[in-house]
Amino acid sequence: MAEALQPAELEKELKELKGWSVEGDKLTKQFSFADFRQAMAFMVRVAFEAEEQAHHPEFFNVYKDVRIQLATHDAGGKITLKDIALAKRIDAI
Repeated sequence: MAEALQPAELEKELKELKGWSVEGDKLTKQFSFADFRQAMAFMVRVAFEAEEQAHHPEFFNVYKDVRIQLATHDAGGKITLKDIALAKRIDAI
């Protein structure tokens, strides 16, 4: 079972994640693209990366905007290092 990050650990990790924030118990970031097609292509690329890591984000899409939220079910829906790792991979996309 994954361990939820403690507040000090989470604060440290957030400093290395540009544009990510915590909403409730979820790591969250908003992305904006030129159009719907680019937004969907991004979501598909993230989906392949997430599947490879066996960790699946929550996606919210409206036209060219995508919001992603990450939390680990095995940790009671809290943020873990697994979420941090996926956030870094998403940013690399």
